[in-house]
Amino acid sequence: MSVEQNPSPETPESVGPRPLRLTAAAVLAGLEGLALVVGGVLILGLGITGDADDRQQAVTGGVTLVVLALLPLLAARGLLGRRSWSRGPAVITQIMALPVAYNLLQADSMAIPGGIVLGVVAVTALVLLVNQETTRALGIRGPGSASE
Repeated sequence: MSVEQNPSPETPESVGPRPLRLTAAAVLAGLEGLALVVGGVLILGLGITGDADDRQQAVTGGVTLVVLALLPLLAARGLLGRRSWSRGPAVITQIMALPVAYNLLQADSMAIPGGIVLGVVAVTALVLLVNQETTRALGIRGPGSASE
């Protein structure tokens, strides 16, 4: 057996620089993941220190947010690496963010600006992710495209 790897066909990574739209979508997904980690750690910290009303609920919520952060963080890394699989988790993240933004907008509190920001980020990221330039850079062929 040889240690050499078989040369792979030309991948999207070798087809030129990464498009700005793809980079922007990756950055937005990464920021969403980072926000989930920060929020999860804060809630977890409140639960552990006992400052929260319900310790068990705070710990569960904090752990859940940190675990949920993996989806956009992995998607962001994949988008930066031009991996075609990464668009799916990134789109799912944005679709999940839209109802959260809507609920924040319905609140009578300081959550309204957060809902506005989250909604704008989710819609912007969705537009960037379904853009033809992004799709082409990820090597995703649309339906009916002839295989080469």
